[in-house]
Amino acid sequence: MERPVITLLTDFGPDGPAAICRGVILTIARDAQIVDIGHNVRKYAIRDGAFLLWCAVPYFPRAVHVAVIDPGVGTDRLPIAIKTARGDVLVGPDNGLLIPAARRLGGIEAAHRLENREYMLPVTTSTFHGRDIFAPVGAHLALGVPIDSVGDAIDPERLVDLRFPEPTVGSGQLDTAVLFIDSFGNVRLGGQPADLEAAIGALYPGRAVALEIDDGTGGVIREATSWEVTFGGVPLGASLLYQDSFGLVSLADNQGNVAQRLGLQSDRAVRLKVAS
Repeated sequence: MERPVITLLTDFGPDGPAAICRGVILTIARDAQIVDIGHNVRKYAIRDGAFLLWCAVPYFPRAVHVAVIDPGVGTDRLPIAIKTARGDVLVGPDNGLLIPAARRLGGIEAAHRLENREYMLPVTTSTFHGRDIFAPVGAHLALGVPIDSVGDAIDPERLVDLRFPEPTVGSGQLDTAVLFIDSFGNVRLGGQPADLEAAIGALYPGRAVALEIDDGTGGVIREATSWEVTFGGVPLGASLLYQDSFGLVSLADNQGNVAQRLGLQSDRAVRLKVAS
């Protein structure tokens, strides 16, 4: 029997809480291979966590993915487990966090609320469901406990949905938004190169593109840049648009932090236009 794979994604930071969740898992599933997708997700940022989980899950073998970005912990939001068409199981809160990853793994085959206390810690608190509920349930599922043993089935249509910003293609412009800012300060936008090409025409190295970005106060930040294939296509410190490793249009400074330089934040509206 292969060792079960369990991934962890949280906004707990690298210290105690994340390690405690790993300890709970190992107490139940001693041979589990635990992989930390990350614990430095921006605090309470459910969509940031959903994006990172969406990025990561296709590159793992079938696994149990435990994700905890849970500002509603202890409220009436449900703890859930989702079985996907590929066979992976996602465990976490019903706040949209798990849904993009579930779609990327072929869609939701079954969803269950976590209510069988046999698979939780003996004492469950109102503030640390990662330790008390999600980690132990994930460990039991990784050992082969059927998903229908953890609690009643839920209609997948009733789960909290979460979708990434969709681009709007216009004549000579693409309207989108900042989806995610990574640790380098690179800005991932909602949309793929095909969307940008449909709006402004063929993309090729050096193609000039103009950006208009909402500054959060009703004003506009303007950035003149170019489409490139690699960061090295522009001088150090210069900006570029490119296709990132997950197929999205992204904005970066070559060896710089474009989000910091321009004061960008998630959800800010972005318009990409033919450069005049």
